[in-house]
Amino acid sequence: MAEEIKLKRFGLIGAAGYVAPRHLEAIKKVGGDLLVAVDPSDSVGIMDRHFPSARFFTDFERFAEYVEDLRQNGKALDFISICSPNNLHKSHVSFTLRSGCDAICEKPLVLEPSDIDDLLHIERQTGRKVNTILQLRLHPAIIELHKSITQEKGRRIFDVDLTYITSRGRWFYESWKGDTSRSGGIAANIGVHFFDMLSFVFGDLKKNIVHHRAADCAGGYLEYENARVRWFLSINGRDMTISDGFAQRCMSVHDNGFFDFSKGFENLHLKSYEHIVAGRGFPLADVRPSIETVAHIKTAPLEPEVGTQHPVLQKVLNDQERYKDGWPVQA
Repeated sequence: MAEEIKLKRFGLIGAAGYVAPRHLEAIKKVGGDLLVAVDPSDSVGIMDRHFPSARFFTDFERFAEYVEDLRQNGKALDFISICSPNNLHKSHVSFTLRSGCDAICEKPLVLEPSDIDDLLHIERQTGRKVNTILQLRLHPAIIELHKSITQEKGRRIFDVDLTYITSRGRWFYESWKGDTSRSGGIAANIGVHFFDMLSFVFGDLKKNIVHHRAADCAGGYLEYENARVRWFLSINGRDMTISDGFAQRCMSVHDNGFFDFSKGFENLHLKSYEHIVAGRGFPLADVRPSIETVAHIKTAPLEPEVGTQHPVLQKVLNDQERYKDGWPVQA
């Protein structure tokens, strides 16, 4: 008789957030069961699509009590997925591990490299594991590029342009995402998975220069073992260089092609969950390079003359009408 597959039990912190539906869908598709969720906002009707019987709380203390009750009654959760604001990730991961569960945490895992050391200590104490969402490592084009660059390792340095532009309205700046102390800034909030991809593909980071840093965009220059990278991130629709589409995600690698990531993101959370449930999630050590990168970008002095600037950033810096009344001008 075939061994019975145990149904994985899940909890969810941050059920009303932007990314939560991807986690709900992934939990369902890997055969998981969501038992309980929590969010200060009660706009969580999306749960009915997948887990209408799940318990829901707006008070974290009641959520924590329910998680403990499940454990005491032999129904302990296997995983808690964390989709809360970035500055709360560390405390929510810590709670998860100490509740006897493995954590699945959205990017960025934490805002400071020292937080990783703290979580490593809690992992050792509890015997539980932190799984980080590093979805671009599972993108087929990135996997192939990684193989190609690995074969060239030590023989050449590639010139790379990385561009990520996604339009956000004025609401963004009034939400926690527009508060650097809570989001970590634009590089951490929308770019951390791209910086993870760069280190995954091109090796250790050697130089990190910041050319520009503002509420709506940032840009700079990076040197890795095998690449020189000009990067630009923006949430201002005026920066879009394509005529249609909500987001522009692309990377050009000299002599190795143009990679458009505007499509293909849809199933990466599911792939992440499949790996995690199978015991192959990305550990804390894998996330450290990208967290170190974005933490530096957040506070580093601006050096616009060092390295070479991204061509879109050059246009931004020449746009004297970009800001109005202190607000980024939207498309």
